Amino acid sequence: MRVAIVGAGAVGRSIAGELLANGHTVMLIEKDGRKVKTRAVPGAEWVQADACEVSSLEEAQLATCDVVVAATGDDKANLVVSLLAKTEFAVNRVVARVKDPRNEWLYTEAWGVDVAVSTPRVLAALVEEAVTVGDVVRLMSFRKGAANLVEITLAEDTPWVGKALRDVPLPRETVLTAILRGDRVITPTPDEPLEAGDELLFVTHADVEDQLKDVLAPESTGRA
Repeated sequence: MRVAIVGAGAVGRSIAGELLANGHTVMLIEKDGRKVKTRAVPGAEWVQADACEVSSLEEAQLATCDVVVAATGDDKANLVVSLLAKTEFAVNRVVARVKDPRNEWLYTEAWGVDVAVSTPRVLAALVEEAVTVGDVVRLMSFRKGAANLVEITLAEDTPWVGKALRDVPLPRETVLTAILRGDRVITPTPDEPLEAGDELLFVTHADVEDQLKDVLAPESTGRA
């Protein structure tokens, strides 16, 4: 993919490095000349410009990008970049960094945002995921909450230990995407038997998360 990252601070450079390592083409757009450090991410294309200006984005040929990541430390700038990327340049996927969690409610499709990433929220979710058994932990939301990536770890007393996935009555609008078992990542198949301690990753709708918990976790389930 061709990815444009707006904001070449520590966050933007780190994202760029990861994407380059995975074989993608990366363009870093940074307004502040002091942050244009081409040696820090040598494989990236660097553009010094104000990404909140349509003319700057036209010169950078933003329309050729598959994904735009708004990764500055300014929520206002990230929202403007997201809106321009989606409405003016028809970028397929817009990912935006939420600097202040109090502004997260603004990061919606109305502002062109497909995925909003709030570091405090992600860190909190990862802490919950690491210590919680039997509860549904929301890791990430997509499309204004229309779909969520959630995790649930099976407790010892779940009724589904040893049962095949085909026997589990999952709620509507719920898809099991992966099973994490020890250091293994297992692709779910109907015949795969479940084990205590399995971490199940689902994409589901918020309205059925409670149903998912009711199916997979008995009332007695507590925290690890």
